[in-house]
Amino acid sequence: MGKPCTHLLLFFSLSFFSSIVLSWKPQQFYQSNNYEGSSDLVNLVYHMGPVLATPLNLYTIWYGHWDPTHQAIIRDFLNSLSSSSSSSFPSVADWWRTVRLYTDQTGANITGEILLSGEHYDYTYSQGLSLTRLAIQSVIKAATVAHPNALPLDPYNGLYLVLTSPEVQVQDFCRAVCGFHYFTFPAVVGVTVPYAWVGYSGTQCPGMCAFPFAWPEYVGGPTSVGDSRSEEVMGPPNGDREPASVSDSRNVEVMGPPNGKELMDPPNGDVGADGMVSVIAHELAEMASNPLINAWYAGDDPTAPTEIADLCVGVYGSGGGGGYVGMVYKDSVGRGYNLNGVNGRRFLVQWVWSPVRNRCFGPNALD
Repeated sequence: MGKPCTHLLLFFSLSFFSSIVLSWKPQQFYQSNNYEGSSDLVNLVYHMGPVLATPLNLYTIWYGHWDPTHQAIIRDFLNSLSSSSSSSFPSVADWWRTVRLYTDQTGANITGEILLSGEHYDYTYSQGLSLTRLAIQSVIKAATVAHPNALPLDPYNGLYLVLTSPEVQVQDFCRAVCGFHYFTFPAVVGVTVPYAWVGYSGTQCPGMCAFPFAWPEYVGGPTSVGDSRSEEVMGPPNGDREPASVSDSRNVEVMGPPNGKELMDPPNGDVGADGMVSVIAHELAEMASNPLINAWYAGDDPTAPTEIADLCVGVYGSGGGGGYVGMVYKDSVGRGYNLNGVNGRRFLVQWVWSPVRNRCFGPNALD
């Protein structure tokens, strides 16, 4: 059989790419079925493709001009993922253990070893200030051929994370997506490797992509702490996994539903960077369990799969779903979090679907 025409293959690949890129979508309030106990609504199926079972080298590309404080927050989160990291329970590594429950057809689990192996700083906007989804692959290519300080092109263990700064516009950002993952095309990058993109939403659309630290305009905004409709309880800051009543002496805070809830303060003091952390976690979990879009997902349409983090968008603690964050901790000044990380960091990260419990789950769960 003769070789297929290369330009036709590229055309069909790009056409398919435009319709299937897997995305983290903004939280839609009042219409969510993502209750943490909704096991009867989910049919998560393994489609025989690979998962990321070998130790991973994570390469981060900082595209644009970044605030070092924001970079430090994200970098500490990434360094907290590996099972070899040291943080108190419930930790980011504990959260990743749910992701590790997914296996390939040989029975191999997703790896627990994720090493931040390289960083590249694209200060010059090599692909411009306005990027299409496909241009994200060109950003990766540019980072691997840059001089000096190029990232290695790592087809066996590499995972690439492109992070765009506040001034960079990305196709569909804020309108339809907050991040996405896919795999690179050899015609663009040279090899096939999993990658993800996440944008900084702190100035462009915090209400869409940094929930629950900001509310979308269509919700109508938060109200005061004293609103009588307050119903959601944030748990104790000491890691105690027992639920506490509103009258408990441990000083829990009562928070309300989306039409009467005060804004939750971000755990590291920046709405955009703290919001990005959860979107990054979302994309990493889905890249690990569905790197080539043929492994773990729900739904009959492979061009629009529902993946393990999609099932739990907006759920951060027990009782979460339908616009409710769930029961999470607060620190001494009222900043919400559910996970501990390296360097004393705390993060608020959405849960993912557990194939063992058949529901959304995180290490801060009360059951």
